[in-house]
Amino acid sequence: MTTSARATAGHTGSYRRRLRNYLLDSRFQLKYAGFLVVVALVISSIMGGVLYATTRAMVGESAKVVDESRKAAEESRKVSSVTRMNVRDLASESPDLVAEFEKEADAYDRALAEHEKAVADQQALLVMRQRLMIGSLVGGLSLMVVAIGLFGIYFTHRVAGPVHKMKRLLRQVGEGDLRVEARLRRGDELKGFFDEFTRMVAGLRDLDRRQLEEVEAAIQALERGDRGDAAVSLQRVRRVIRDAIGE
Repeated sequence: MTTSARATAGHTGSYRRRLRNYLLDSRFQLKYAGFLVVVALVISSIMGGVLYATTRAMVGESAKVVDESRKAAEESRKVSSVTRMNVRDLASESPDLVAEFEKEADAYDRALAEHEKAVADQQALLVMRQRLMIGSLVGGLSLMVVAIGLFGIYFTHRVAGPVHKMKRLLRQVGEGDLRVEARLRRGDELKGFFDEFTRMVAGLRDLDRRQLEEVEAAIQALERGDRGDAAVSLQRVRRVIRDAIGE
């Protein structure tokens, strides 16, 4: 049994996933993980674009409302100022009436200013929420893309791991060592394919065992001096070999 075969047989049963072993076939795994990342980026871009356009339209409408409210407040102040001047002129001989009107006009101006400030604060709050939403969206979608890439590597590892092990075992069988003692890890894919491979190797071992029995029988026949029995055993071995290689 070669050193690589012993290592294969000795470590397959106790193999543990390690971070550096997740990229067993980097070309295959990164190809499909990259494909998943591209799909996630496209979906994220579409979702982000729709949400950005929607919030931008809402902020734009809010800005229009604030602007119209500001213009209305300016017009109201102008009307109030003109009204004050007219009241002062018409009721100059009634100071109490002018004072009462001034008091009501000041209260109206304060209420108007408070309303204008409330509308402006609401618009500023909407802008802040839009920025927070966009920031959260970008951060969340970025994390999602990274997570999808990592999960892509993780799940392709379940395929790349068995393929990597099969390559080593096929190399071992190609070198003539049929003592394959291996199994897949929990969660690996291609279990059916691996089971067929192990059954094939078991069949080859049985075939070699039968041929060995024939050769031993031929040797024993030669030792007894019975060349006929030896020839029959060797002919059976030759027939099996010819059938195997197609001659």
